Amino acid sequence: MLFEIRQYHFNPDLFQAYKAWAKTEAIPHLAKHIDVLGFWVNTNDAPEVRGEPQDKLGSANVTWIVRWRDLAHRNDVLPGVLSSPAWNDIFTRVPGGIDSYHRRESKFAESLL
Repeated sequence: MLFEIRQYHFNPDLFQAYKAWAKTEAIPHLAKHIDVLGFWVNTNDAPEVRGEPQDKLGSANVTWIVRWRDLAHRNDVLPGVLSSPAWNDIFTRVPGGIDSYHRRESKFAESLL
């Protein structure tokens, strides 16, 4: 199994609207098509950061995790999900549009448990 950890730095001024959009539109659609293990948004509590300082964006404020068989499976399935007419329609309503994503990151992990 491969786990994709997706993290977004979304515009904090539109964060409440984003949470409503994600909960009512994005998550239900994505969960029908891919194995979304969880979808989290930051609370108002300050993050704990140790070591080197972060850049001006700070911590990502949205994190979600998807389970895949392997990277080939992800690369085969995800582009179709994110380019489908249904997703394109949903994405037209993301608060502030694509420019509200100040950074989008994906990293891949394996479980040690």
